[in-house]
Amino acid sequence: MTVKKIDANPSTLESVLQDLKSNETNRTKINFILFLADDEPTTGRSWCPDCVRAEPVIYKTLEEFPEEVNLIRAYAGDRPTWRTPAHPWRVDPRFKLTGVPTLVRWDGDSVKGRLEDHQAHVRNLILPLLAPTT
Repeated sequence: MTVKKIDANPSTLESVLQDLKSNETNRTKINFILFLADDEPTTGRSWCPDCVRAEPVIYKTLEEFPEEVNLIRAYAGDRPTWRTPAHPWRVDPRFKLTGVPTLVRWDGDSVKGRLEDHQAHVRNLILPLLAPTT
């Protein structure tokens, strides 16, 4: 089906989440946040090898799902920004990120499932996140 990709960063994620929540059509869609590393300006590729490995697997898995999906691609910043212990997504109690990529199923105001950096590239672990939540 279709995957609507919405880009965000630490300064825009809250407004993106609010827009997602307030839009009536999103209530029937499955929503994900994929926390990623930024691309290096010199290479145009992510500085994070795990992100490079996971992104195509995640996109393909979500695109093959028969229902519409929203995917917020939340870019954490360059390597020094992400490595800061006070990074907003490391200290946010909703996310408590420890690594990128991290894929979370977002339902309204909370995480309903997640895959950490060492799991996010495994298709068989992504599929259960697409199951209906209660």
